[in-house]
Amino acid sequence: MGANSHGVIGQSADIKQRLIDIRRYLHQYPELSNEEYQTTAFIREQLEQAGIRIATDFPLQTGLIAEIGEPKDATSPIIALRADIDALPIQEQTGLSYASTIPGKMHACGHDFHTAAILGAAFLLKEREQELTGTVRLVFQPAEEKAIGAAQVLQTGALDRVRAIYGFHNKPELPVGTIGIKAGALMAAADGFVIELEGIASHAAVPEASIDPIVAASHLVTALQSIVSRNISSLESAVISVTKIQSGTSWNVIPEKAVLDGTLRTFDEGIRSKVIGRFTEIVNGVAAAFGTKATLSWIQGPPPVNNDANLARAAGKTAENLGLVVVEPQPSPAGEDFAFYQKQIPGFFAFIGTAGAREWHHPGFDIDERALPISASFFAELAVSELERFAVEKEERQGLMNRT
Repeated sequence: MGANSHGVIGQSADIKQRLIDIRRYLHQYPELSNEEYQTTAFIREQLEQAGIRIATDFPLQTGLIAEIGEPKDATSPIIALRADIDALPIQEQTGLSYASTIPGKMHACGHDFHTAAILGAAFLLKEREQELTGTVRLVFQPAEEKAIGAAQVLQTGALDRVRAIYGFHNKPELPVGTIGIKAGALMAAADGFVIELEGIASHAAVPEASIDPIVAASHLVTALQSIVSRNISSLESAVISVTKIQSGTSWNVIPEKAVLDGTLRTFDEGIRSKVIGRFTEIVNGVAAAFGTKATLSWIQGPPPVNNDANLARAAGKTAENLGLVVVEPQPSPAGEDFAFYQKQIPGFFAFIGTAGAREWHHPGFDIDERALPISASFFAELAVSELERFAVEKEERQGLMNRT
């Protein structure tokens, strides 16, 4: 087997077409979070056809865990490769011949691409199974879009003995053959909020008889913007967006209640905590100033994706060895529940260039399928080299213990 124009080794024309076929099948039959039954069955079928064992010790309602490689002993290293498998409630507008066949559902974030790529890595690793110095655990995770799938995987114990976990997301603005690798914060913590302001209703012609929640809500939207501009250093970052306001039923009635929804995005846990504290103070203060009663509810999302520096360094070396263009990407304010894994074990998350015309969650979203064999080869090579690195580290530690 030769190398393509990007130096990616081990991809025959048959494997390339197989990955395209897999991705297009998944694209035609998208399933929403925790509804991925057909997707799970298809993944299982692909793995079993390749002779890859399903890890039945870690049962999931949707999604599954598989393994490649036989551990030599109880201390042999285990690493994990993760792909998310769910779609979005979006009506596709791509005009593709393999567009979604399910009305109102679409793989508008590229999870079909992620799944096909990690299946490709699995096929390559199965061919090299005898070379592996440990076990590669394949995590096909449900419900990433609702930020609850990673917790479901963790509850099974699938990562209890795993040394490190690796994942990725397609990046439309990066060219094919380019990989974004960054140590530290790569994606944001994504929290939601709901604020209910309760006042007193009245006829609109007699405002003095009311406690107007709309006026309070209007001042609150403006006051919340001062958190970032006056409490966060210009060298740090946070985003507060009020995205929905609901109040009132008639043009001539001051309503009793106003409800505001929105999101908070941060890249640092300290900043996250500081903003939430200040946010609470302002909500209560503005509500009190206008005589309304405030109820604030937080919808806690994933923490920031925070890449382990050693894993990022190793990934960069693998990418360069494959002839890929390595860049340090701009951090994304989008959230990713891969971050929950990184709270438990070291983890690395990459951005892989897919040269798309549209951003994530757009009804016209698509990827360049030339990135499929690149992604599959990268993660296969990374898995092999990381298992070797961890095996050597284990032997060195054992040798040191024997000498002492």
